[in-house]
Amino acid sequence: MYGSAQVRAVDEVSLHIPAGTVFGFLGPNGAGKTTTIKMLAGLLTPTSGHVRLGGFDAARQRPAAMAQFGAVLEGSRNVYWSLSAWQNLMYYLLIVLFMGRGQLRADLLLPVLLGMVALTFIHEQVNRVFWSYLGDIQSGVLEQTYLTPLPSAASILGRQGAAVISALPTALAVLATGATAVTVQGGQVPFDMQVIVPLAAIAVGTCGLALILSGLTLVFKRIEIITQLSVAVYAIAGGTLVPLAAMPDAIALISRLVVPIAPGIEAMRDILLGGHSLFALPTGWGVGWLLAQPLLIAAAGVVAFNRLERLARHRGTLGRY
Repeated sequence: MYGSAQVRAVDEVSLHIPAGTVFGFLGPNGAGKTTTIKMLAGLLTPTSGHVRLGGFDAARQRPAAMAQFGAVLEGSRNVYWSLSAWQNLMYYLLIVLFMGRGQLRADLLLPVLLGMVALTFIHEQVNRVFWSYLGDIQSGVLEQTYLTPLPSAASILGRQGAAVISALPTALAVLATGATAVTVQGGQVPFDMQVIVPLAAIAVGTCGLALILSGLTLVFKRIEIITQLSVAVYAIAGGTLVPLAAMPDAIALISRLVVPIAPGIEAMRDILLGGHSLFALPTGWGVGWLLAQPLLIAAAGVVAFNRLERLARHRGTLGRY
């Protein structure tokens, strides 16, 4: 049945698609295109015939067949409904980056794992502060905050401390997943107390970013697309997945200058994977810039927030709306 009509679909379908071929699978509504794909994926059992993917029988050799197959099906069931967008992203990134065609990518696991731990902190800090700040604006709580002698920038930095603490369980979950994968393969997860310094630098630098986004929230209110875009840009250009040394020189230069997580990720990889001392980092610009960059970004954040706050007062957007 398709709608209220009874149609004949997936009738004697026979396909042989050579490897490396780009193949368009077209047909009118109700012809059975999605049904065919679901049978290829093993979600439906065909009434007759058989399916082979890359030479493997989809019914009898399902694990090997599924290693040759991937699909994004229509509708809204492509993610876990009980998880947030970020949690879905983290879940699938862990699967994709840790597994390549069904096998552990040991060469990528640890470097990417360190980058994802850093990205978890920046995501939690930026999003928690933005949504809590926007909620205070909408509820009128922020107006009461301005009646206290506490500098408004200081209240945001306080939120940042709470956000860092809240990010710890998520970061530890990511770390534990990666550590389990490494251990199962007979590897070891290195640890060095020196890594606390770049982690702290990431948290401090992200405070500056959160201050800027909070200032923009005062002026323009709902800027969630900007917060999500900033995290996405940092994930791509901040050395999370691809080391800055492997990027074009111009992008690596900009990232080391303005991306809060970039120097920290480089330092963590040098310390944990390269066995280098904090004071002899071979990549990046050394421990001096590792410590100076987050402080400069935090200071820039305070200045930008104060200017945006004054603009919000002139525009009348400081209070609820």
